[in-house]
Amino acid sequence: MLTYGLIHPPLLAALAAAGHGSRILIADGHYPCSTHANPAAAQIHLNLRPGLLDGDQVLDALLDAVPIEHAVVMDSDGAPVPAHDGYRAALGPHVPVEAVERFAFYDLAKTPDTAVVIATGDQRQYSNLLLTIGVAGVTPR
Repeated sequence: MLTYGLIHPPLLAALAAAGHGSRILIADGHYPCSTHANPAAAQIHLNLRPGLLDGDQVLDALLDAVPIEHAVVMDSDGAPVPAHDGYRAALGPHVPVEAVERFAFYDLAKTPDTAVVIATGDQRQYSNLLLTIGVAGVTPR
């Protein structure tokens, strides 16, 4: 029995297989995971129902498990996205968060570097997050 905060066996296995420079996609409930992500990536389905789980909850569990050196969010063409503020706050000042246009985000998620795709039930639009795994014990500049 695990006593660690993250206890989802397939997600733990996928994270253990990923390494420095690998990407983790936290996809909202609107994201086309089957067509706009690396087909070789581990697919983790946490979208039990709309609204359950959201990106903030998944990010919180991941931050305890893997170091993050960079993050990318999907730009909303200038409209405010509350999820992005929450992600920035959770990631802290040492993790750069870049906003990219929707189709550029899809292109990044399709690269071989995307090792894990986590489908959530997050209903907030543009709440997708692409994380780059860093090196344990190293704080990003």
